[in-house]
Amino acid sequence: MNLPTSQGRKSFEEIRHVSEHGVEYWLARELASVLEYSTYRDFASVVDRAKIACKNSGLGVSDHFEDTLKMVQIGSGADRKISDVKLSRYACYLIVQNADPAKSVVAAGQTYFAVQARRQEISDESRFDQLTEDGRRLMLRAEMAHHNKALSAAAKKAGVETGLDYAIFQDHGYKGLYGGMSSKDIHESKGLKKSHKILDHMGSTELAANLFRATQTEEKIRRENIQGKIQANNAHYEVGRKVRRTIQELGGTMPEDLPVPEKSIPQLEREKAKRLKKD
Repeated sequence: MNLPTSQGRKSFEEIRHVSEHGVEYWLARELASVLEYSTYRDFASVVDRAKIACKNSGLGVSDHFEDTLKMVQIGSGADRKISDVKLSRYACYLIVQNADPAKSVVAAGQTYFAVQARRQEISDESRFDQLTEDGRRLMLRAEMAHHNKALSAAAKKAGVETGLDYAIFQDHGYKGLYGGMSSKDIHESKGLKKSHKILDHMGSTELAANLFRATQTEEKIRRENIQGKIQANNAHYEVGRKVRRTIQELGGTMPEDLPVPEKSIPQLEREKAKRLKKD
């Protein structure tokens, strides 16, 4: 979003602020100007839609949108407090996605964030390639934890409300991916104790397949606005089955046939913590 300065406009990065604690943020009124909204009242409705999108993603709205007041000068040199919102980079992204697409500057902003996201993906891919198997497992397990929260939020919105509902919902995803095996079946096939979590005893390849299952199910539920427990369960099963079919077509090993790592994720985390403490 590098707009021509000759037109008196500032770019997205030029209106970036940094707090005394080193945290970057943007102000909604300044962003409104960059996105060419003539009145803040019109822009405020865009901010509200972005907040809803943030909440629907399972993230804390207050972590990305912080209401604030600032002093501005009015006539005769007097000061007046006006409302504003401190925004995280993610909040700015959501605002741009919910802004008026007819504005050329908004289209440019959407392209800007798409490029930034791809750069991050490339950086993550490069870093991932350099990791050991244990390092990959730790990274993917952390991603699973994050995306399972988002999947849970999407499922809840669809009508999967109780703990039992969610357990059944998760089972459908596993059954699709593991050729009919339930979470209990997978648990037993890995020889795990009752207290063990299945995801903590997967290698990087198996974790990656489950991560794809989780992210694609979440997107499908939100994109198609799926409603009802049965419909959500069916969607999770179908996505799992398609991921399995893709592995099959590529000649890969079925997830249930992949080896169980010697060390669990909690063991790797404890070892990592000890190394960091020693260093």
